[in-house]
Amino acid sequence: MDITKLLSAMTLEEKASLCSGLDFWHLKGIEHLNIPSIMVADGPHGLRKQEDSSDHLGIYESNPSTCFPTAVGMASSWNRELIEKVGIALGKECHAEGVSILLGPGVNIKRSPLGGRNFEYFSEDPYLTAEMATSHIEGVQSEGIGTSLKHFAVNNQEERRMTIDAIIDERTLREVYLPGFEIPIKKAQPWTVMSAYNKVNGEYASENEYLLNDILREEWGFEGFVVSDWGAVNEMVASIASGMELEMPPSGGVNEKKIIEAINSGQLTEEKLDEAVRRILNIILKAMKNKKDNYTYDVKAHHQLARKVASESIVLLKNESNILPLQREGKLGIIGEFAKNPRFQGGGSSHVNPTKLENSYDEIMNIVKDDTEVLFSAGYDLRKDEIDEDLVDDAVKVAQEVDKVVLFVGLPDRYESEGYDRTHLNLPESHDYLVEKVAEVNPNLVIVLSNGSPVEMPWINKVKGIIESYLGGQAVGGAIADILFGITNPSGKLAETFPEKLEDNPSYLNFPGDVDKVEYREGVFVGYRYYDTKNVKPLFPFGHGLSYTQFEYSQLSMNKNFMLDNETLTVTVKVKNTGNVQGKEIVQLYVRDIETSVSRPDKELKGFEKVDLQPGKEKTVTFSLDKRAFAYYNEKIQDWHVETGDFEIIIGKSSQDLVLKDVVHVESTTKLPKWIDRNTMVGDILANPVLHPVLMKVVQEMDLGDLFEEPDESQGEDAAIMAKSMLMNAPLRLIINFGQGQYNEEMLTQFISLLNTELKKQEN
Repeated sequence: MDITKLLSAMTLEEKASLCSGLDFWHLKGIEHLNIPSIMVADGPHGLRKQEDSSDHLGIYESNPSTCFPTAVGMASSWNRELIEKVGIALGKECHAEGVSILLGPGVNIKRSPLGGRNFEYFSEDPYLTAEMATSHIEGVQSEGIGTSLKHFAVNNQEERRMTIDAIIDERTLREVYLPGFEIPIKKAQPWTVMSAYNKVNGEYASENEYLLNDILREEWGFEGFVVSDWGAVNEMVASIASGMELEMPPSGGVNEKKIIEAINSGQLTEEKLDEAVRRILNIILKAMKNKKDNYTYDVKAHHQLARKVASESIVLLKNESNILPLQREGKLGIIGEFAKNPRFQGGGSSHVNPTKLENSYDEIMNIVKDDTEVLFSAGYDLRKDEIDEDLVDDAVKVAQEVDKVVLFVGLPDRYESEGYDRTHLNLPESHDYLVEKVAEVNPNLVIVLSNGSPVEMPWINKVKGIIESYLGGQAVGGAIADILFGITNPSGKLAETFPEKLEDNPSYLNFPGDVDKVEYREGVFVGYRYYDTKNVKPLFPFGHGLSYTQFEYSQLSMNKNFMLDNETLTVTVKVKNTGNVQGKEIVQLYVRDIETSVSRPDKELKGFEKVDLQPGKEKTVTFSLDKRAFAYYNEKIQDWHVETGDFEIIIGKSSQDLVLKDVVHVESTTKLPKWIDRNTMVGDILANPVLHPVLMKVVQEMDLGDLFEEPDESQGEDAAIMAKSMLMNAPLRLIINFGQGQYNEEMLTQFISLLNTELKKQEN
């Protein structure tokens, strides 16, 4: 179909109607023009298609589909290829259900571990987030199904999420909260972007022209349409004018009338409406072209993929005395209701009705068969937080009778969900108490955690093993069993920092904010960027994860030690499996700006690669670093800038387990504006090797020596230090004040003019 012809055949009312949905999950069509109604559906880790009763909060039942691990787990795999396979599988299931656009992935940064939807988001790190999202989108859209990258932007809490105003500076916005959108848009072009509920610096995200037009379209080249989060439209006319095209769910015709009235009154141009409709039609026609009728997929194969993804998402946090993997012998205690009744996904709009559900107890029994005697005890009641002494006593008796114990604890559904944030990082009282009591009678204790975000572990020194299974999807039970018995070697690593206590988190004093405003005062120091820079010891650092084998790193090399910032640096490092079993290692590359004039994190993740190695085998891993790997966002020039200087290239097993490093000198090709004005500091001029001699020359020419002479040390060392400090921190305008009538405004202007003239000569 020709979109221009379609537009010319439409009435104003029909155009306006296309900017609002038909119902909760369908876009409107226009029958006499053969424009169909297409369907959208949640969610990022499994399709949630509802038939009869519809909602956007996961309350009503949906059609069965494969439930993969939530984003927090998938990111812990650090496996781009595997996440792309998940996307492909989701695309196939969308075809089978007649869904054209999948609402995801979610790429909001985990600013605080209390965020209620943290399980739906990938990481606290923008680079890892962007890479995971790109793979997810490429997988889904390779099947001819669209995605909706969400929630744009700065949507990092559930508390008052529909009205909260996120106050954030430009540099923090660009460096931390936007790359998760920017990189996937540039690399993968999602069909749609979903605008967030909240305000950003005073304007609702759904009508924020700076975000929706200036950045999203003009800077990044986004080609699709913007859809509101469900119920996120504040004023529809303002949204259309600012670059949002589709309102979901519909407002019953209310907002369509507002659009028509705005055009008739001249408040909104019809050309702007046409632009919005054109973008919507473009996606509808693309969906029509890709539609596959009577499509089926291999349900069993998708379940096996879910098990593989869950296995690679599981993180082995602790393995004292090599208590894991377990051997199929002796007596084993399985304690905790989660072992039989798993928590495998989060609550809210991403809630999936799985095609099958495994539990760890049954899967363990399938593995051990008759080789191991297994005793079970529930230990706690999942429906309540209070301690049940009878259940605890039974669990303790089991622990006393067995050689080793695997204890399943975590966060019940009610602890974390869309719609509300957590208020603490504690496990239920009944879970912590149970761990303490079992540890008292059996030191050979392994903890299996089921949770969507970090938890405090007051008992950490009383247990030998800890497995973080996150919310691992419908096959998590089998994946846990495989890890416990070494059928699968754990290879996941944390995509977020686990703090020792909530108060250590950098957002602690400013989350969730005051009434309808939250200030991002921690700036760029989010997650490990804060912990590593401030030297705050976390419970487990970003990037941490153990294996049943060992890896050795060697021969870090770079293709150059000096480069311009518009060139590319190639870094290679060798990784060898020095253990006795096959394993996968995640090689992490961090960059540190050794000497910087701006406040920067100690180091930042700029590359990673997951390698699969048999015992004794090694592989060379290659990274390519461009300008962005060394740059910070400079608000003055409104662009990414690299300061000339030395940068450390660091290879690590986590953000705190660093094994190799080298140094490259990067020369900036961007000349920052250096024009001097009346508030330029004397110290800034004297510290600059180009400006220092220029200043001294002008001082001599204008006979200003008395003001710029070195402090008199005869008055004492302390007085000299104070005088020099005051001089260094004095703006040039103080010449008039300190000159005691010798100098006037005209002379100051002349002085600054001479400095700038000489500076211009130097730059030319």
